[in-house]
Amino acid sequence: MVAVAACGTPKPAVSDSPLRPTSTIKDIMDSVVDPSADAVWDAVATTVSAAGIDERRPRTDEEWANVRRHAVALLEATNLLLMEGRHVAKPGEKAENQDVELNPEEIEALIAKDRASFVKLAHGLYDATLPALKATQDRNADALLDAGEGIDMACESCHLKYWYPESKQAEKAKEGAASPRKP
Repeated sequence: MVAVAACGTPKPAVSDSPLRPTSTIKDIMDSVVDPSADAVWDAVATTVSAAGIDERRPRTDEEWANVRRHAVALLEATNLLLMEGRHVAKPGEKAENQDVELNPEEIEALIAKDRASFVKLAHGLYDATLPALKATQDRNADALLDAGEGIDMACESCHLKYWYPESKQAEKAKEGAASPRKP
């Protein structure tokens, strides 16, 4: 009886983690990161036209609360990106622009090869988003605008390493980082 039980159908390994990653990194980027970052970036803008200058910035309690919700979602999305066992994309899913972007399997291999760098970049996005959250608490539109630049740089740093590391844009960024800074 014991021999039969030992040779029976293997059971799937049970994870000790209470977390259950279901969505892919691509899903989280499309559903949480991109719309949340866009909301922060779009919250403050200056448009100059023949009709004059239009200053867009949160003014009401609801407008500030909306930007705050997006900043919180962006912060927490960095934790979702880092969950162990999360795949970059669904099996067989391809890059949208294969001339520039790596395929998901290649991205996943790069992340697996140097997970510490991926974690550091995700933490960089978290750190870059904290000033946006503070700006919403302080109701400081100028600080919110400044925070948007940091968020953009954090996003681009990760994309340059994993999404399109062989592109002309990545090469240009690498050259800029290697050249000496002028005073």
